[in-house]
Amino acid sequence: MPTVTTLFWVLKLLTTALGESISDAAIHRFSPVPTVLVTGAVFAVALAWQFTRTTYQTTAYWSAVLMVGVFGTMVADTFHIAFGLSYSTSMAVFGVALVSVFALWHRVEHDLSIHTITTPRRELFYWATVCATFALGTATGDFTAVTLHWGYLTSALVFSAIITLPGLAWRFVGVSGVAAFWTSYVLTRPLGASYADWTGKGQAVGGLGWGSIHVAPVLATVFIATVALQHGREGRRGQTAP
Repeated sequence: MPTVTTLFWVLKLLTTALGESISDAAIHRFSPVPTVLVTGAVFAVALAWQFTRTTYQTTAYWSAVLMVGVFGTMVADTFHIAFGLSYSTSMAVFGVALVSVFALWHRVEHDLSIHTITTPRRELFYWATVCATFALGTATGDFTAVTLHWGYLTSALVFSAIITLPGLAWRFVGVSGVAAFWTSYVLTRPLGASYADWTGKGQAVGGLGWGSIHVAPVLATVFIATVALQHGREGRRGQTAP
């Protein structure tokens, strides 16, 4: 697992925004179910790449996270578009799924920290959790923006404020670092997605109207550059380590 630094959170937010943009660009142009199945296959390849690494590798890890972002978003959107589930129902379903994964993970491994993920079984729990957080975050962001009529910008600003709370609670109140981490991790999804939707959605629904098909390449360029920066920093850290 990577070291949790500021750049880690920047990359996490980029994967959520980029995942939202790619999903919107694809899911509304092609048949939802086949699109999800193809994306799921690509995600499986990315995850297999990550699982076959014997040590943490920047590109493999963040490729897997990005594909979780795309696939998780598509799954949540498909539940709404193809199956007609409301955002509130989707949010409840994915919330139960996330709690269930956490409960099983803790029951089997007695620890939810990413710093103790040193076995394939623990990594399976980790990626199951990541998938659930992306799907839940997608449904939550859509719930606030559409169902509660906050709009994408207001949702983004609200989540921008809320995401500071777990870190402050950990630093000043003594909240568990594991709880603070996973709460922040869940919140990055609706935060990044809300900003992506605000820029990509049409003006009729409260967006800037730039179009997801145009926003996605810009975010992809920034994401690739940031992964390259992270890779360079980790390489220099490795060279200077005793």
